Amino acid sequence: MRFLNIKTDYAFKKVFGSENSKNILKSFLNSTLELPFPIEDLEIVDPYNVPKLQGMKETAVDVKATLEDKTKVIIEMQILNHDGFESRILYNTAKNYANQLDIGANYTLLNPVIALTIVNFTMFDFDKYKSIFKLIEKENFTQYKDDIQLQFIELPKFNKTLEECLTIEDKWIYFIKNARDMKVAPAFQDPNLNEALLIANTATMTKEELEIQDKREEFLFIQKNSIEKAKREGVEEGRRQEREKLIINAYRDGMPTNIIGSFVGMSEEDVTKFLRGADGL
Repeated sequence: MRFLNIKTDYAFKKVFGSENSKNILKSFLNSTLELPFPIEDLEIVDPYNVPKLQGMKETAVDVKATLEDKTKVIIEMQILNHDGFESRILYNTAKNYANQLDIGANYTLLNPVIALTIVNFTMFDFDKYKSIFKLIEKENFTQYKDDIQLQFIELPKFNKTLEECLTIEDKWIYFIKNARDMKVAPAFQDPNLNEALLIANTATMTKEELEIQDKREEFLFIQKNSIEKAKREGVEEGRRQEREKLIINAYRDGMPTNIIGSFVGMSEEDVTKFLRGADGL
């Protein structure tokens, strides 16, 4: 038995944002969001349809829902970190809040917006995997207005085994993090989780759907390797610059080239060659 990698945008939207995902999404949000009352009903905005392969890159990575009290929820799965990511989350949340009003409309018509972002990397320097951010006064923590909420779930910090998952929240996060590695369907004993497992089971998918998912995983794998390569090259470039700076300073201080070479791990010939081409020497 093989399950989709729920951490990919394609699989995440297929499970939580498709036509038949209403009860699944409601169960997931009830387990993870901290609301004054349980969600009784919701509407999935722009339900997900399986895209053609060539249009895959245009697929949105978030799932949007409107709760029965008109609160808007944006759920996003993000595998790779990038510059400006935290600002983008804040911008998208504020944009969804502001875009509710037409020009001249009354501000009292604004409804709350909750951004739930699940990330496959570490964002914050604390141990808990779930964090909630709101507008509060700095010293006495008085809440300004509960209209914008940012919530993050950091998957690398969630390390529970299946046996340790006692709450429905634990089980949902375990499913999202580990579905790709599961060989058999766990006994979640929850109808919505079981339905999510059925949707994520590759045995129920068409050849086209499997091809799209495989291409998504391949694309993300290439992206991740490219980022790691760029980081390594950046580190190596930094080391090279530091070594060259050290050689130049040592030479200016009168250190013999053979001693410089042994100190920086280069031959005397390479040190001499570098110094001949260095500016200002």
